[in-house]
Amino acid sequence: MQIFELSKTFPREEKYSLIDQMRRSSRSVCANIAEAYRKRLYPKYYISKLTDSDGECSETIVWINFAKDCKYITGEIVLQLEQAYEEVGRLIGAMIKNPEKFGVKI
Repeated sequence: MQIFELSKTFPREEKYSLIDQMRRSSRSVCANIAEAYRKRLYPKYYISKLTDSDGECSETIVWINFAKDCKYITGEIVLQLEQAYEEVGRLIGAMIKNPEKFGVKI
């Protein structure tokens, strides 16, 4: 939601490019985690969806850096967001490495 609120301040000409990309990738992180959890009875699918989620997490960081380079957000905000997304990435990694802790039958 922080990405959504932040992107409201971006210039109008970014509506169908940077704003759309940032919003899609950031939302896709949690959507893929939810889908992975629902498919936890199928270990390969679970890992696949979490891998997708991790990829979307990394993509969101790229878009955040584009926003910084375009001077739409400050370095301080970038640092906060990058730290948050890196933490999410670590958590996703832990879910991938320890699927049994999340109800996946191996």
